[in-house]
Amino acid sequence: MRGIVDVRVNRTVKMAGRLENRKALVTGGSRGIGAAIAIAFASEGADVAFCHDDDAEGAAEVVSAIEGCGRNAMAIQCDVADDADVQAFWAESARALGPIDILVNNAGIGAERSFDAIDLNEFDRMIAVNLRAVFHFAKLASPGMQSMHWGRIINIASQLAYKGAPGLAHYCAAKAGVIGLTRALAVELAGSGILVNAIAPGMVETRLNDGLTAEWKDRKLSELPIHRFGNPAEIAPTAVLLASSDGDFYVGQTLSPNGGDVFL
Repeated sequence: MRGIVDVRVNRTVKMAGRLENRKALVTGGSRGIGAAIAIAFASEGADVAFCHDDDAEGAAEVVSAIEGCGRNAMAIQCDVADDADVQAFWAESARALGPIDILVNNAGIGAERSFDAIDLNEFDRMIAVNLRAVFHFAKLASPGMQSMHWGRIINIASQLAYKGAPGLAHYCAAKAGVIGLTRALAVELAGSGILVNAIAPGMVETRLNDGLTAEWKDRKLSELPIHRFGNPAEIAPTAVLLASSDGDFYVGQTLSPNGGDVFL
């Protein structure tokens, strides 16, 4: 693990909410969808640990926002494809916050490249970050959640898992795997009180999409009935739903705030 960026504790403000006193871990939480989810969780009463990949400035802003909700926050730099980083992040999060109740597997990468140009190293990296890490974090979360007979695992997939897209074969494959893994884990873990679900957002304005060409974005925009891309704040409420008691009857589902890109 490359290092702890910020650990701050603020116990001066008490607030009630749908996630009061829950302990959440969010991967890729310094910006975009992950940051929006982390802050939304804190606003509902959860303490939040999150990791990021070389974004100390963004991490500090999210920590400040979480603290502003009167909750505990912890941010660590972590490559979710590196087993040692992941193990250290998990251990430090549990040490700082206590047993983790809610896991959000959000960290991801994307890059537009034609199928013919994708080499095996690129494919392996895409799978490692976007799918293997989801499996790894779920493995770490499951024992503690089973001992508490309560837990929520929320995996961030993509609407492209359903419809595919030119130039994103490796990304689409990884996200389709996330949905399949979500369904399998849901069946296996629900009896232990652990509900596993996924969110498959449509195109959202985040840095993840910087690797997409203007032509690709224009084509996608033309396909959307809503005629715009989403923003992270429009995805976070779905995560709050699935993490809270409001989502107690969701098992193995993939919810799709996607602007009409896919009708399920």
